[in-house]
Amino acid sequence: MQAKTINEVLDFWFGELDPQGSASPEIIESWRQKVAAFDQEIRRRFEGLYEAIVAGEREDWLETLEGVIAYVVVIDQLSRNMYRGSAKMYASDAQALGVALDAIDRGLDKQAVFAHRNFLYMPLMHSEELELQDRCVALYQAWHEEVEGAQKEEIAKRIGFANRHRDVVAQFGRFPHRNAILGRESTAEEVEFLKSPSAWF
Repeated sequence: MQAKTINEVLDFWFGELDPQGSASPEIIESWRQKVAAFDQEIRRRFEGLYEAIVAGEREDWLETLEGVIAYVVVIDQLSRNMYRGSAKMYASDAQALGVALDAIDRGLDKQAVFAHRNFLYMPLMHSEELELQDRCVALYQAWHEEVEGAQKEEIAKRIGFANRHRDVVAQFGRFPHRNAILGRESTAEEVEFLKSPSAWF
């Protein structure tokens, strides 16, 4: 099987970006949807690449900004589509987080185009550590000060989403909606919380 390239990942996940570096509304909607056919397509096209990255076979991708973005997208985003509903969807989160934090510490996030930058922050949003949740919110708030117009509105939405994640971790120390998948027993408070649609990201 021909090895997937960085550009193949970026083209698939982001499509053609506009002059401001934003993805199209259709692409953004595809990130949010939960459609079995789309998940299956991702698994068919990218599972081999996911396994290669997890096995440490694509470390050369980390030598460029675009490679870092593609690397994180595969093991923090495509993994959630490919393995939706199973514990494996979270299996590479720690690996993605390590790469994202290193990139942020080196200032690579500020060099990334608009659509790409968001996905360097997602591993922090996916973390069950409150310190990282706080940092995630702060990163989005700082980004909000850098942009204008429609992008500022989009980041404002991201801040709200980041705050929701942060508040759940602050309250429970984890994401209760993951409990069943990960074989964790929910507390009575978490069971009550999970009755609300807002508990499910």
